[in-house]
Amino acid sequence: METRNIGRPSKKAHEKRKYQVNVRLMTTEYYALKGKAKEASLPQTDYIRECILNSNVLQRMNPEMSDLVRKLSGMANNLNQIAKKANQAGYCEIRSEYLYLADSIDNLISKIKDDR
Repeated sequence: METRNIGRPSKKAHEKRKYQVNVRLMTTEYYALKGKAKEASLPQTDYIRECILNSNVLQRMNPEMSDLVRKLSGMANNLNQIAKKANQAGYCEIRSEYLYLADSIDNLISKIKDDR
């Protein structure tokens, strides 16, 4: 006598969904999820799984990066002051100050890009 397997084959251990995560959402977050899942024609759970697997979340700025951005903002302010001086006194007298600051800004931007 031959035995037949009835029903679907059992899943392997790595294919089973055995972890559950409970998330509390505000009303706006819930309706945003609901709307986006409907727009994608997916159940909410499948939409969330797709987001987890296919999205890219950038990490928050660390203190060092925040410091670099603050320095860059200060340099931008200095550059505006140099431009004002250049308009008043002429570019030739301010040129060396401008070149130094422009070089500093370029170095700082390179540092920020490297840290990303």
